[in-house]
Amino acid sequence: MRRYELMLLLSPDLEDDKLQAAVEKVTRAIVNGGGSLSKVSPWGKRRLAYDIGRHREASYFLIQFDIEPAQVREIERGMLITEEILRHLVTVLEDRGTTDELAPAAAARSDDEEDVASGGTAAFTDSDDDDSDEHDTSDDTSDDTPDDEADAEPGRAAGPEPADEERAAG
Repeated sequence: MRRYELMLLLSPDLEDDKLQAAVEKVTRAIVNGGGSLSKVSPWGKRRLAYDIGRHREASYFLIQFDIEPAQVREIERGMLITEEILRHLVTVLEDRGTTDELAPAAAARSDDEEDVASGGTAAFTDSDDDDSDEHDTSDDTSDDTPDDEADAEPGRAAGPEPADEERAAG
């Protein structure tokens, strides 16, 4: 069995009892298909990013469930012919462990993200390289670039003026 997440967008015109009946119809199809429900979360009415038919809003429901992959198509087919359902999206949830296992990894990741956001490079360097200066090129300056190029105006090529080139050639 795999874990799935289903986002349902239901018609906002439905009364509460018909709304619950539509959600129950979907959850019953999941259970009848050999699945088990993990969570059913009503998100309430929300404005749609774009109109669906004549609707500017929809009632959102998020359902998490476990079921065999072959059964998902049957459930989706049933949702496609249900008038109350404006849209649906079924996604596979990755098995990422429990929240207790994720907490230390998330804390370490957020520390790295904060360092990178503040201009640090902790995510890109090893801690062993911090003591060695053999790869540090921040103080190296290149004498290959003439001072004229550094002072050149944007959009204008640096180098000798055309009059200077003519004098050098003649």
